[in-house]
Amino acid sequence: MATVFFEDIQIGQSASYAKTINEADILLFAGVSGDDNPVHINQEYAETTRFGGRIAHGMLTASLISTVVGTKLPGEGAIYVSQSTQFKAPVRIGETVTAIATVSALDPVKKRVTFKTECRVKDRVVLEGESVLVAPSRVPQ
Repeated sequence: MATVFFEDIQIGQSASYAKTINEADILLFAGVSGDDNPVHINQEYAETTRFGGRIAHGMLTASLISTVVGTKLPGEGAIYVSQSTQFKAPVRIGETVTAIATVSALDPVKKRVTFKTECRVKDRVVLEGESVLVAPSRVPQ
């Protein structure tokens, strides 16, 4: 895990994380979150929905953004302030999701970093939004 201090972050800088979503991820997320919606865990039910089969939890996909900003940019010591998310398409078991966070604004007074965020499966955008974090700083506040 790395730490990128606020003073070293630049607009346009980005980081990413990729993960293939598997059966265990969905079942563990359902257990931890309590979200046992059958569209995620019951194939027979999910086949009757507009998705035609099981899909991953949207918030499981969104959590991959947390991985990017919490472990890569800014990384260790970053504190989430807010996240807005728009889900664009479902993620299915076996698909690889790439979460990308790109710096779009810097607030030197509050040491806040705003990121444009998105998750992709190949060239398909499945999530987009914005995250704001307080980044670690070399200068005490």
